[in-house]
Amino acid sequence: MPTLLLVRHGRSTANSAGVLAGWTPGVDLDETGRAQAEALVGRLAQVPLALALSSPLERCRQTLAPLLAARPELGEPTVDERLGECHYGEWTGRPLAELAKEPLWRTVQDHASAAAFPGGETLRGLSHRTVAAAREWDEKIAAEHGPDAVWIACTHGDVIKAIVADALGLHLDHFQRISVDPCTVTAIRYTPLRPFLLRLGDTGELGGLRPKSAEHRPGAAGTSTADSGDAVVGGSTGMD
Repeated sequence: MPTLLLVRHGRSTANSAGVLAGWTPGVDLDETGRAQAEALVGRLAQVPLALALSSPLERCRQTLAPLLAARPELGEPTVDERLGECHYGEWTGRPLAELAKEPLWRTVQDHASAAAFPGGETLRGLSHRTVAAAREWDEKIAAEHGPDAVWIACTHGDVIKAIVADALGLHLDHFQRISVDPCTVTAIRYTPLRPFLLRLGDTGELGGLRPKSAEHRPGAAGTSTADSGDAVVGGSTGMD
């Protein structure tokens, strides 16, 4: 099955201000975020991409812009509303230091499956829509581009954490144990039997994620690991 690269958008003006942006329009990358987006081009230089997907929010589009300028064959990113930020309702636009004093804060931290943002959505709803989007797109890309395809989706921290929790079989109440910094890359390969988390919050060079030839992906009965869904006993060799 294909490999999904989940990119959190670069650092935004809301991130540097300590504000919960949510779906607030006009939240752009700050100077650090723009530099992170430029660096992503080199980090992914060795990785072929079949498709670029994006949250509809500006900070995600801006993060992908340098990469897509260097890969004109990809065209404009495909936008999927389901990969948009959590709808935080009345929490949107408020300082995080202020929100930490709200009674709901502890529920968000310790019992995420019960968290419902006033005037917004539940974290359960966020998980359902984002996981469905990731899995549906992965199946579509496998059908159109083959099992070795790599695709990229630029989205948000809580979205990535929810998708990773699902891939690891974690209950949503544990998703706050996952940390995803701005412009990090998280890689997941879905298979018929289980997902594999290949990278989590990676900040370095990503050439190791380019598709490997079948002979370097041994699995059951001579099939590739990607085809069989089997883990490599003893650990992956990392060979190209």
